[in-house]
Amino acid sequence: MDDITMTEDELRTLRDELDELETSGRAAIAARIKTAREWGDLKENGEYHAAKEAQAHLETRILRLREQVRAAVLVSGASEGMVAHGSTVSVTDLATGRPRTFKIVSPHDARPGEGMLSAASPVAQALVGHSPGAVVRVRTPAGERELRVDAVA
Repeated sequence: MDDITMTEDELRTLRDELDELETSGRAAIAARIKTAREWGDLKENGEYHAAKEAQAHLETRILRLREQVRAAVLVSGASEGMVAHGSTVSVTDLATGRPRTFKIVSPHDARPGEGMLSAASPVAQALVGHSPGAVVRVRTPAGERELRVDAVA
């Protein structure tokens, strides 16, 4: 797995989720499996099969989180007045006049529809290192866009 840049807060959130899944998550699944086993024939026990499937999903999530924690490379976060990983940046699309606000986050936290933009995305990479007033050109699947950096927090 390639390195994943993230802030200390993002890494802490991953570790907290991993700890939760490895302790109480596993315990809850084990209890479900135990209860389902007590219901009799495992071949036709839908609850047992559902619990085993949930266990497989839980273990997959734990493996993915472990990989992300292993691949984590900490970044210092926002610089004073400049766009960086962890910054919240307000921009205006100069072609449409539409204002947008993004928080630049690690790829695993990205939710573009909610304004959480992956640090690996072309838009975030174009914005990083710029301060308010800068006009940045970025290629997107919809074509080239010009974005003006309005504010950085």
